[in-house]
Amino acid sequence: MANILHIDSSPRGERSVSRALTDEFITSWKDTHSGDTVSYRDLGHHPVPHVDESWIAAAFTPPDTHTPELAEAIKLSDSLIDEFLAADRYIFGIPMYNLNIPSTFKAYIDQIVRVGRTFAIDANGYKGLVDSSKKVLIITSRGGTFPPGTPFAAYDYQEPYLRAILGFIGLTDVTFIHADSLNLGDDARQQSLAAAKDAIAQAVANW
Repeated sequence: MANILHIDSSPRGERSVSRALTDEFITSWKDTHSGDTVSYRDLGHHPVPHVDESWIAAAFTPPDTHTPELAEAIKLSDSLIDEFLAADRYIFGIPMYNLNIPSTFKAYIDQIVRVGRTFAIDANGYKGLVDSSKKVLIITSRGGTFPPGTPFAAYDYQEPYLRAILGFIGLTDVTFIHADSLNLGDDARQQSLAAAKDAIAQAVANW
C-alpha cells in the first residue's frame, strides 16, 4: 500500500487540462491499486499563503525557542511538510504560466522547502532530506511547445526549475508528461492530448 499526494495548481475548474489529466491518472491508478490511499490538495482553488517576515523569522529560529507568534506563523508550513513527507509518491498537475509554474505552486514550494525539515546544510553544502526512492509524476499543460535543441527550449523555465527544486530536497525520480501545443490549432492540440493520455496509460502500468 502506498500513500499518494495528488496536487492540482490550476485556478481553472472544468476547463483545466492539467486537472483533467491528473484526474484521469488517479482514476486509472485506483482501478489497479485499490489498496493505495490518495491525499488531495487543490492549490488552484485553495492557495496557501506566501511566506512573510514572521514565517522567515520562525523558519530560522530553533523551534524550542519559538514565541507563540512564531509558532503560529510556521504552523501551516509544518502541517504541509508533514503531509508531504507522509506521502510515498507524488502526482502534480501544473499548467505553464508565462514560461514557468503558477504562483500558487511556487507559494507551496516555499512553504515546504525548509532547512532542517526537507533539506540540510553541512560542511559539504546542501543535502536533501526527502527519501530519494520516492517517485514524482508531473503532468503539465502548455499553450506552446519547447522542443529540446530548438531556440524555444530556452524559454522553458517550468521543467528545469521543478527538476532542480525537487532534486534539491532529495527527489530525483521525476517523470514529466507534457500536454503542449494546446494553443497551436485543433490538430496539434488533439495530437498532444492523445499522446499525453497514452503516456498516462503507460505511467499507470509502470510507475
